[in-house]
Amino acid sequence: MTQEPVLVILAAGRASRFGSVKQLEPVGPAGESLMDYTVFDALRAGFREVVFVIRAELEARFHASIGQRLAGRLPVTYVHQRLDDLPKKYALPAGRVKPWGTAHAVLTLAASVNAPFAVVNADDYYGPEAFQALGRFFTTADASVDPCSLPTFAMIGYRLGDTLSVNGSVSRGVCRSDDVGWLQQIDEILALAKRGDDGWYRDETGYEHVVSGDTLVSRNCWGFTPLVFPLLREGFRNFLAALEGPAEAEFLLPTFVGDLIQQEQARIKVLPGGRLTFGMTYQQDTGGVREQIAGLISAGVYPEKLWP
Repeated sequence: MTQEPVLVILAAGRASRFGSVKQLEPVGPAGESLMDYTVFDALRAGFREVVFVIRAELEARFHASIGQRLAGRLPVTYVHQRLDDLPKKYALPAGRVKPWGTAHAVLTLAASVNAPFAVVNADDYYGPEAFQALGRFFTTADASVDPCSLPTFAMIGYRLGDTLSVNGSVSRGVCRSDDVGWLQQIDEILALAKRGDDGWYRDETGYEHVVSGDTLVSRNCWGFTPLVFPLLREGFRNFLAALEGPAEAEFLLPTFVGDLIQQEQARIKVLPGGRLTFGMTYQQDTGGVREQIAGLISAGVYPEKLWP
């Protein structure tokens, strides 16, 4: 019998470009955050538990806000992402203050999650279709092991032009898939800026590249099974072994997934379902997000108050 999937929300980021705890920023008419809408969509798609990956100092604030709103509706767990959560033989580099990244955040779940799980960002909106697609994926026969005995995971793909911010650059995993939807390559670009409907960035030599707005990208909406945890442990050790000094390099999901594909350690199905998406990278994004939520309420996608 298929286990009911778990929703994992990555909410440990420091939101340095936003200037405050954007994970809890109210955007709905009753004070709901983007995370509330994510949980609401996941519940409707068959997810029955939510795990928040947070910094320890944020737990009281989570309890007092979204934790209170979800009380009695589904099990809620808080997992702390810590800088000193490192494999044996590794010590925290002196001066390191930046979190270890999204792939490390998922690795912190190894002792807490033993069912299929979706991973999303706290500050992005993914839409009901994304969670419906992941829910269907988790019920298929090859959601854990493919015919070649490779772990099989999933990613919701989005169109680049629909994910860019008019207020500054964003990070995106630029993807290439084959004709039947298997991810072949993913490259993390850390500073994609909007130009019309397209994105552009400068490489390390200063050369400017334009990326078509129709390009498939990752917005960190993934479907994993517990088979990912030993792969994450190996990947994190390799990341740390190559790290020099305190650095600010992060162990990121798109890079980790790209390495899995290149090393033929797993395969990733790109699922249709990435229709409407928006998020909050900058404080200036907040007004637009509130307008989008208001429009979805007017269209009947959500009730005026999510949690009566």
